[in-house]
Amino acid sequence: MRVSSPARLLVLTACLLLTGCATRDSSERPRNPDPLEPVNRVIFRVNDVGDRYIAEPLARAYEKASPLAFRRGAGNFFDNIRYPITVVNQFLQGKAGDGGRDLARFVINSTIGLLGVFDPATEIGLTAHDEDLGQTLAVWGVPEGPFLMVPVLGPYTLTHAVGELADSQVSPLVQYDDSSLTTKLGLWYLLHKRYRILGAEEEVRRAFDPYLFVRDAYFQNRRYLILDGNVPDEELFLDEEFDDFE
Repeated sequence: MRVSSPARLLVLTACLLLTGCATRDSSERPRNPDPLEPVNRVIFRVNDVGDRYIAEPLARAYEKASPLAFRRGAGNFFDNIRYPITVVNQFLQGKAGDGGRDLARFVINSTIGLLGVFDPATEIGLTAHDEDLGQTLAVWGVPEGPFLMVPVLGPYTLTHAVGELADSQVSPLVQYDDSSLTTKLGLWYLLHKRYRILGAEEEVRRAFDPYLFVRDAYFQNRRYLILDGNVPDEELFLDEEFDDFE
């Protein structure tokens, strides 16, 4: 489904407002990065109930009902169909070399790799990257804004949420004209995304404060992405299984 003109205007307005608040160092969060914590905690609890009784059981059923080769191909397909987001943001961040290589990766996997089901690009040395407009805004000096716990979708910052909406404009997953197919692919994508973090929920639920655990995991993952992995060693404390929490 295409994003309407009013939605595009909302994205542009938010970006302008965020840019107007930009600081020299966007990696410095405000003293209170979570001013909406009381509301966020309520949404977190509702999301957790939905995850326990709907999303997680569906993800486990998906795992049992489909062979590993199918799930691996599905993961490659969804990564590839969203890859134009990475390509565009590489160029927006001034990384022309990486942008060119990522464009080649997308073309190769979309053709030789049969719409991305297979990943021949990695085999020839074109490794995957992960860029989005939220990261681009941070590179431009735009602060992250307040932490948001979004119903169903989970943790975001304001810049990440705005960037996600804007990024959808270059994602074939959203822009395909067949709204019925787009909806089905979108639901499948969410299901597969939840499948990818099966097992992580136990770590979250064992935490003293699951909300703070998820929030801190999200912040660290975003910082890792914004800094292209160049995070000081003393800041790294989370396992790789939390990379998809966002």
